[in-house]
Amino acid sequence: MQALLSVAPGGPETLELTTLPDPEPGRGELLVGVKAAGVNFPDTLIIQDRYQIKPPRPFAPGGEIAGEVLAIGDGVTGFDIGDRVMALTGHGGFATHVTLPAATAIKFPATMPFEDAACFIFTYGTSYHALKDRAALRPDETLLVLGAAGGVGSAAVELGKAMGARVIAAVSSQDKAEFCRSLGADETLLYAKEIDKEGQKTFANEIKALAGPLGVNVVYDAVGGNYAEPALRSIAWNGRYLVVGFPAGIPKIPLNLPLLKGCQIVGVFWGASVFHDPAGHEKNISELIGLYCDSQIKPQISASYSLDRAGEALTHLSRRSALGKTLVTMPAKI
Repeated sequence: MQALLSVAPGGPETLELTTLPDPEPGRGELLVGVKAAGVNFPDTLIIQDRYQIKPPRPFAPGGEIAGEVLAIGDGVTGFDIGDRVMALTGHGGFATHVTLPAATAIKFPATMPFEDAACFIFTYGTSYHALKDRAALRPDETLLVLGAAGGVGSAAVELGKAMGARVIAAVSSQDKAEFCRSLGADETLLYAKEIDKEGQKTFANEIKALAGPLGVNVVYDAVGGNYAEPALRSIAWNGRYLVVGFPAGIPKIPLNLPLLKGCQIVGVFWGASVFHDPAGHEKNISELIGLYCDSQIKPQISASYSLDRAGEALTHLSRRSALGKTLVTMPAKI
């Protein structure tokens, strides 16, 4: 097997493509021949030791894969050789082979390509948990998505529309705005790549102008930093502010705003929710596959890299220039 290994803390330049013996599945595990791996923001952090999970080195980044079952460990039922599965691995996905607990593998239909399956669970799982479980988004409500052209953001735009909401997509460039309109966003809004106090006031007023007099019912914030406060100032009475991520920095929120707005600030820690409510996660994934089969959602893959260039995929993502999802594909034969 081949794997792109993190051998020392640092950026993508520290990764090394290595040939290793093929692994064997242990009890309760599957051996999966990886066809493709999704690239997500945590992958850029885990190799720098800046993520909650710090696996012992050497390890391969890559927390989301799709492939075929090659071997089945003792005690595993419900799977056959050749089954198409997708799974969250946490790490290890930037490799041609991976072993994983059978309980974490999800079969997917033949109508879903491996590329789509590899870009499915993380972004749609996060955004569906946020909008359905944490915000209880209702039809005809207004949803504001910050960072709407990224992986989780674009998933939130699609899901918001599928759930019947009016969606305002906030992004940093015109090409990202056009991308979000292609996903069905009702309105788009550009924000500056750097924002000061005066820019915050302008941004808040622009959101309010698009949202209307009642304000935004749900804010999906995948950006953080100085963009958070103006978004919160635009929220409606009984609104729900979803804390999803903060690549622009951890924001400082004046706590008088939730009081005055009668709103909720709600944390979205999807990974922990999977652990605490596995039955709810399984139900959500089943519903998401149904939405995919009904053509209401589809991963928007804008960039694809071979395994030996996966470091470039991480660089592309870390620059916050990616539209939708970024993919790593594996060589046909090893």
